[in-house]
Amino acid sequence: MADVIVGKDKCGEQRLVSQPLSRVPGISQEALVLTAKTTELFVQCLAAYSYRHIYLANTAEESETFQFLADILPKKILASKYPKMLKEEKREEDEENDNDNESDHDEAES
Repeated sequence: MADVIVGKDKCGEQRLVSQPLSRVPGISQEALVLTAKTTELFVQCLAAYSYRHIYLANTAEESETFQFLADILPKKILASKYPKMLKEEKREEDEENDNDNESDHDEAES
């Protein structure tokens, strides 16, 4: 599938339409070269910025330019803190399950 920009909606945001690649007109060589060069420059910029900021995930969270990467990059976690985090998450899940079970039990009694 390929996304094709077809205009702007009422809020001024671009609208995308997905089409099968077979229906997308041919891509010119110039566009292909420009896309490749743009990608190369983006990766160079990201690498340089991340190198200065030590860690890629911190870069994504701290920089507006790379904010879109924050959802897919893991956050830095120290190995010594990981077991504590797992216990905390498990405890929270258990509390949620207990609360759900209590509410189900209360509904059954009504």
